[in-house]
Amino acid sequence: MKKGQVVDYSSRNESFENWFQTPLGRALLADQRGFLDRKLARLTGARQLQVSVSHRLPLTSGTDFSQKIMTTPRCFTSIPDGVVVCDADELPFPGDSMDLVVLHHTADFSDYPHQVLREAARVLRGEGTIALIGFNPVSIWGFRRFISRHHAGPWGGRFLLRRRMEDWLHLLGFQVEVSVTRFFRLPVQRSGRHGIGKVSGRFSERMSRYGFLPVGAYYCILAKKRVCARIPQRHVWRQNKVMGLTGNGTVGASRGCPPQNLSHPED
Repeated sequence: MKKGQVVDYSSRNESFENWFQTPLGRALLADQRGFLDRKLARLTGARQLQVSVSHRLPLTSGTDFSQKIMTTPRCFTSIPDGVVVCDADELPFPGDSMDLVVLHHTADFSDYPHQVLREAARVLRGEGTIALIGFNPVSIWGFRRFISRHHAGPWGGRFLLRRRMEDWLHLLGFQVEVSVTRFFRLPVQRSGRHGIGKVSGRFSERMSRYGFLPVGAYYCILAKKRVCARIPQRHVWRQNKVMGLTGNGTVGASRGCPPQNLSHPED
């Protein structure tokens, strides 16, 4: 890509969707599904929304929500129930209407990644959860994208920094609860030729022992939308509203009460 050239990331959605049909893509998707199912299993609510590059890549199937909605950026001849055709940076849902929002590589393949997060924050209710998944540029996968000459599959995405996404979430009023990187396989398809598959397997085993290192192929951030309670305004006391003690010792006596004579009656 030439310097200064504008990239239409949304046009690469279809290629990325097709990549998930490869062995490496299926393995990555299975790891993402398993991790989210474990982390979000206890969540319940009315509505769950997944904003993805395709409605054919469902996640969080084990959550207990009354209504599960997915979005897709392209029109098809037959759209299943519960699927809405829209752009990720312009969601057709009212504010505070979702209990869980899952962004599956949405910012990676959007022309306006920050607006994607803004829209997710808008439709998410207070104390709701957002799950953000994106490719990690600080990894072997990020290096593969950097040297790649073609832009098919995941190599056409942005690969935004995890710290940058966390900062954006903080600015939008979120509290980050989980932030990890996962999937330590080499970015090559499994193959018996020249032992590539064996090398990838051994590399994955070794790196899984050091799971605390932030070099996984993708990151997952779980954050909760904070609700700031208003601080009640403190009343300013004015001198003409302060009730002083009357001569007979009563406080705040009503105007309808006649003054009482507390002196002793004369003999």
